[in-house]
Amino acid sequence: MSQTLQIVIALFPGVTHLDFTGPHQVLCRLPGAKVTVASLAGGEIEADGLVFARLPKLSDIEACDVLIVPGGFGTTQAMGDPDFIAQICRLADGAKYVCSVCTGSLVLGAAGLLKGKRAACHWAWRDQLALFGAIPDASRVARDGRYITGGGVTAGIDFALTLIAELAGDEMAQGIQLAVEYAPAPPFNAGRPETAPTAVLERITAIYGKGMDERVAAAKAAAGVL
Repeated sequence: MSQTLQIVIALFPGVTHLDFTGPHQVLCRLPGAKVTVASLAGGEIEADGLVFARLPKLSDIEACDVLIVPGGFGTTQAMGDPDFIAQICRLADGAKYVCSVCTGSLVLGAAGLLKGKRAACHWAWRDQLALFGAIPDASRVARDGRYITGGGVTAGIDFALTLIAELAGDEMAQGIQLAVEYAPAPPFNAGRPETAPTAVLERITAIYGKGMDERVAAAKAAAGVL
């Protein structure tokens, strides 16, 4: 790659760190790529007990080639933050690829970027994409034009490899996959609602259900602004 590829990952309070650290680990190995992790206020962001510091402000980033929005429980607030959404819209406007992991696609939806587009999301909140005029896609990674979206949390690595294949070819993606020894072999076949034991699915669904009304209300409010 002859020129530096500018990749920006936009964080918000309450982000799930694996949503962006997984893709970051893969993307930072792409020759010629510069991966910048930034937030609205800059400084520090806490994610699941880990603190990520010295972050630049999104407003200080002039433009990027690839924009990535991760998800997390903080998505509920991020969807309704007009300043954050404004920065997402600004950076997305000039980006060649606009991407997300997990519920980050709801943020893209709230920014009005997914109307008529297929998009992936965490299974528990995937149907809320329809509120933004998007087409919920149960794929591990969904591609619709310049939009590439990953499913829940761990799908971020699959998403990043898919993006690298798009940017630099399959062989490059395969080489990085080998370098990080990404050869998933989970001890249980419980990673999707279709394969998880019924009791496990019911328990996790109940846990997610505790904040579901607030998330749905936030999504409807954000959709109403569009």
